[in-house]
Amino acid sequence: MKIVVLKFGGTSVADVPKIKKIAVKVKNEVNKGKKVIVVVSAMAGVTNNLIKLVKSISNTPPHQEHDVVVSTGEQVTSALLAIALESLKIKARSWLGWQVPIISDKSYGKAVIEDIKTDQILEFFKKNQVAIISGFQGLSDENRITTLGRGGSDTSAVAIAASFSAERCDIYTDVDGVYTTDPRIVKSAKKLDMITYEEMLELASQGAKVLQTRSVALAMKYNVKLRVISSFEDVPGTSITKEGSNMEKSEISGIAHSLNEAKITLSGVPDQPGQAAKIFGSLAEHSINVDMIVQSSSINYQATDITFTIPESDLLIAESTIKKVQKEIGFRKFITDTNVVKISVVGNAMRTQSGIAKTMFETLANNQINIHVISTSEIKISVLISSDYYELAMRSLHSSFGLDV
Repeated sequence: MKIVVLKFGGTSVADVPKIKKIAVKVKNEVNKGKKVIVVVSAMAGVTNNLIKLVKSISNTPPHQEHDVVVSTGEQVTSALLAIALESLKIKARSWLGWQVPIISDKSYGKAVIEDIKTDQILEFFKKNQVAIISGFQGLSDENRITTLGRGGSDTSAVAIAASFSAERCDIYTDVDGVYTTDPRIVKSAKKLDMITYEEMLELASQGAKVLQTRSVALAMKYNVKLRVISSFEDVPGTSITKEGSNMEKSEISGIAHSLNEAKITLSGVPDQPGQAAKIFGSLAEHSINVDMIVQSSSINYQATDITFTIPESDLLIAESTIKKVQKEIGFRKFITDTNVVKISVVGNAMRTQSGIAKTMFETLANNQINIHVISTSEIKISVLISSDYYELAMRSLHSSFGLDV
């Protein structure tokens, strides 16, 4: 059975005319002899409105009930698309996450998919052509609806493609592919025909908004053929594939930025074993993700300063958490800075090409941009800089690495 998975985001299904256009795209796949699984998001803006409804009643609602409310947007979209397809004489049916079922853990609001049952939909395909599944949804072992976190429909689509051994998974969105950087900031950004899973994973995790990070990690794990393509223009998209012939390419793939950053410095931390474990252990207990870390010791090794970054949205709880253990740790000052942005240069070229760090740091220095923190991985260099200079940094780096169109 030749199955393809098509995922449509909120802007792609923003209103009824757009849903009707999507139905035509789905019909075209059916006409090619494919069985089609469509994964849909809520219509643009609907999830935000549902969250506002919840908050209008309580700022601390039960997580289970919160998920029930915010998952309803996808239910509407899936049924509307099924109706649109039936009007085109295509046999279709909408499926909610619990009807498939898509089994998740019980981390309400950020659930992880554990299993997807395929029997019912495979049986359905014997007489029908299109299954439309509400993205973003799961079912816990408590028999409660869960949600997968913002952007979770991408993860739903890739997980479904893996479970059904689909030929490919197309992510339809309001952009026509993956660009070397944000084209709204750098007008000379160019679209990539292909990018590796690893590079896309780094770009997504460092702030690129095209794909959700979890979805790329899943695609890489299960070797799902992934493609980012426009819902509105009939142009080639970007293929995300495993590392191949471009392993030793000499260019950088892209530059990402993240504005949701907060820098924390703990000054005067006693230079003793176990201090970092206490600091970052307390944050981990509250599921606060720590990214960039730098530690500098004094000359006499009696005290040290530890600087690290976290999502700005977690700053208040991080401050409260760390100050609770201040006496135990013994640091003198707690200093925060939210006027920062993380800029990341990504590319498999770093594995084989020298001078990339030199080019990055010289470019920033030539533009009088000071670096606060540096972190690296095998295919990525990230720097934390003042947010006043992030557009200048992105444009300058994009040009220095020869990425301009």
